[in-house]
Amino acid sequence: MPTLPSLQLLRPDWPDLPAGVAALTTLRSGGVSRGPYDDGSNGGGLNLGVHVGDAIESVRDNRALLQAVLPILPAGPIAPAWLTQVHGVRVVNAAAVTTAENADASIAVGAGAVCAVLTADCLPVLLCDAMGRVVGAAHAGWRGLLNGVLENTVQAMRAEGAERITAWLGPAIGPQRFEVGPEVREAFVARDARHDAAFKPLVARPGKCLADIYGLARLTLTDAGVDRISGGDFCTVSDAARFYSYRRDGVTGRFASLIWIG
Repeated sequence: MPTLPSLQLLRPDWPDLPAGVAALTTLRSGGVSRGPYDDGSNGGGLNLGVHVGDAIESVRDNRALLQAVLPILPAGPIAPAWLTQVHGVRVVNAAAVTTAENADASIAVGAGAVCAVLTADCLPVLLCDAMGRVVGAAHAGWRGLLNGVLENTVQAMRAEGAERITAWLGPAIGPQRFEVGPEVREAFVARDARHDAAFKPLVARPGKCLADIYGLARLTLTDAGVDRISGGDFCTVSDAARFYSYRRDGVTGRFASLIWIG
């Protein structure tokens, strides 16, 4: 694997993150992937997704670069619990993930596991209890958000003793760029009429709306008892220098949002 400069990482602006818990989001630069998985300027891209058509050797090298910034225990380095995300609502224990399995969220209790989700417009949500004993990461595309992936993640954390939970909303498609059809709005409003406030009709495109995935997530988390929420001021589509975006580019890479204890 080639020697490369230190990775550029996004450290969450998350005032409620307790000491002893670490979180980060990778950016698209600093890896070895080539177009269309590059850094947007013909440099090496840090694509971490194995399912997007990138050379598997490049993804392995990129994951090894990421591994260098993750913790090492006496038993060895802790690898992220990579999931096969299916826009569902299943939550797994990150410490028990040995091979990629179908799930869209994971939790970890104590040190020894790294929760991770891959995105390129969908919303990554990182969660932690106030005592820093239970953490979680959820992949919240609109389908997972509608069907309960965040509620399931909070419930799984509480089942492990988490009490006061805080959340950080990572980089996702912004409310000025997330165009959806009427079926999406109707599905959310049918579930809860308050969701209607997160949709703005597009006058020039009858039936189409702009959706605020951050607003939908905040409402969902608040209803689940998560009252301290940070982040939510990104737009992956608009920020091509930092983020991969499926909506913008079609064939593209994936970046990771991770959280761990210790």
